[in-house]
Amino acid sequence: MKKIKKDKVLEFIEIDPVNSKADRWPAFVAFRKNSNPCRIIFDKFQESKVISCFVVLSGYSPSPSQEPIMDRSSRNRLNDHQLSRFDGETLFDRIARSVCHAGCLPRKELFEAWETARRVRRRFRGGRVVDLACGHGLLAYILMLLDDSSPEALAVDLHIPESAGALAAALEETWPRLRGRIRFEQGEIEKIALTPDDLVVSVHACGALTDLVLERAMVAGSRVAVLPCCHHLDDGNMGGLQGWMDGPLAIDATRAARLSSQGYKIYTQIIPRDITPKNRLLLAEPA
Repeated sequence: MKKIKKDKVLEFIEIDPVNSKADRWPAFVAFRKNSNPCRIIFDKFQESKVISCFVVLSGYSPSPSQEPIMDRSSRNRLNDHQLSRFDGETLFDRIARSVCHAGCLPRKELFEAWETARRVRRRFRGGRVVDLACGHGLLAYILMLLDDSSPEALAVDLHIPESAGALAAALEETWPRLRGRIRFEQGEIEKIALTPDDLVVSVHACGALTDLVLERAMVAGSRVAVLPCCHHLDDGNMGGLQGWMDGPLAIDATRAARLSSQGYKIYTQIIPRDITPKNRLLLAEPA
């Protein structure tokens, strides 16, 4: 494997301008100016400039349509510059293009919401969707698109981002049938009335907020799905399991045990780790 010095990299490697601000780069196809393409792995990256990289396979010849591999965990916002990456006619591609048009959502949130929603809909159908700690509300929209038998969705957060309106407009322009069926409410999730027919969901509700989501669902007897994050080990309930497993896993196992003790049937899954290391998906329904 041959290492290229900084001046050489900046001299003949054409950097993809769309991703020039990424905080890390995977291996991808780059092009030497006035020469053959090669596959490289960036070794160092600082202030939007490549410092050094490794040539892995010189003379590599990609297909004309091949694009640099996308870092699905990036927090960079998607925008119209990334439209070519989603040029298919799958539902995911169409959703992604709408997200790009909105220009407000970090890339990882698109992939988190999609991977969570499709796993939830394989298990739970119908019912009002209630997206707690919703952020921009993308999860609620995708769940509605995956199952049109849900009559409506409620997206709740203590602070709804102003840009949530731009995302809603972009999605509803592509799917007019969603207009008027997804409602945003800004406020405390403790005050939201839930019913046994609801499908309660939450992606990366921070720390104890996930426990609150689960508690609200259990009190109402609703189906629930959460993708937890930010496990606070100082005050999180590890159920005494920290001697057998790491703290965050102990907290999630204790959450599953509590649901089971309340008469819920538990399903445990994961979403791809390259999107987020906090990838444990907990689903439950009254037995």
